[in-house]
Amino acid sequence: MQHDCDVAVIGAGTAGLSAESHARKHGARTLLIDPDFKGTTCAHDGCMPSKLLIAAADAAHGARSAGFLGIHAEPRIDGPAVLARVRRLRDDFAGGVRKSIARLPEGVTLKGRAAFAGPGELVLDTGDRVTARAVVIATGSAPFVPPPYRVAGDRLLTNENVFELEDLPESLGVIGAGIIGLELAQAFARLGVRVAVFDAATAYAGLPDATGSVLREALEREFPLHMGVKPEVTLEASGVRLAWEGRSDIFDKILVATGRPPNLKGLDLEKAGVAVSSKGVPLFDPDTLQCGDSPIFIAGDANGARPLLHEASAEGTIAGRNAALYPEVASRRQKVALAVTFTRPDCATVGALPEDGDPDIVTGTVDYADQGRARTMGEAHGLLRIHARRTDGRLTGADLVAPGGEHLAHLLAWAIECGMSAGQVLEMPFYHPTLEEGLRSALRDVCRQLSEPAPWHRSTLRDPGD
Repeated sequence: MQHDCDVAVIGAGTAGLSAESHARKHGARTLLIDPDFKGTTCAHDGCMPSKLLIAAADAAHGARSAGFLGIHAEPRIDGPAVLARVRRLRDDFAGGVRKSIARLPEGVTLKGRAAFAGPGELVLDTGDRVTARAVVIATGSAPFVPPPYRVAGDRLLTNENVFELEDLPESLGVIGAGIIGLELAQAFARLGVRVAVFDAATAYAGLPDATGSVLREALEREFPLHMGVKPEVTLEASGVRLAWEGRSDIFDKILVATGRPPNLKGLDLEKAGVAVSSKGVPLFDPDTLQCGDSPIFIAGDANGARPLLHEASAEGTIAGRNAALYPEVASRRQKVALAVTFTRPDCATVGALPEDGDPDIVTGTVDYADQGRARTMGEAHGLLRIHARRTDGRLTGADLVAPGGEHLAHLLAWAIECGMSAGQVLEMPFYHPTLEEGLRSALRDVCRQLSEPAPWHRSTLRDPGD
């Protein structure tokens, strides 16, 4: 069957749903193409099921580690029940997305796997063909499994099948110390699984060395991290053997979390008439999401720029709008970068992080090992660094490992987005005792280093004549 539209969107994930919606709002006749419409990666394979597993892990850890409070308990972990709840609520979240897709206007969705036959021509594996005035590529990303690990067969896990486990494994080797690897490694460890992490690099969850080393110190209290190694893999009758630096260990399962590159396989991009990078990703303008001067746009994880849900939604918005109004494309104002890893303690990066020794940037720090509220909670571990311009104290970025870090990161992102200086943030109310008071200590450290002191010390007393 032949289909004609103004804007064809390939992929019904977060970016694709946003692109289709905004293209239609701008008057375009749209088609949303997807092979299965199972729901977004976040709902089905990523953010939500991982946080469900982390919630169970937090409960188990809280019971097990409450002795310092004079409360003694040992959790009884029901692995099948833990994972059944993960799947039940995961399916509910994904089902909500599918319900929203079902409410789209009749004729908008088209099931099939699309490939380019020309710049505005698509052919589906169903035999259908689509002609579009503009196309948005929103095919997301997919887990990458390096060939040596594929010998693990059915003992191999990725984020796409780990939540299908019927019970917790006895042991788990995690390949990759990125966001996914560390979050899941700690969750499984706290649920009683023997865990070890391996990575060829020496960085942790994208953090700079200063905060990365603090995160490593916290995590190594719970499981070993073997960094700078590439373990050899052998499948044996009793499990998967990983060998490194003269040592070896056998694991019931291995979880490969070595990244999620853009899912562009099978699109036949060479027929789309767009230039691609050495990694096969279309070259695009990050402000307009347009590929060259063509009527093709790329949004979300598919372009590999900022593979996070909130970024995918924002990119889908501008890509859909620009595709609908092509050739009149508009640039977006990019929001402050914000990335959070839900380890315990949380870690995050916000805004732009400076190079070591940058003379134009001052950095204020606070050690959460001595932060009042963190000590009362028994979570006194972490480091917060706030970066600001030397000339005027305007905040530029932050990196942190701290209890409640997801909330601290949001406050800092909002302050940077608003263009606030360290002094201006210090004039905001800080309640006592809270984790947020740690921000105040770091901000004061910034102000002490400024060439022109910021007005954080200004009296709050009002003149009676005011």
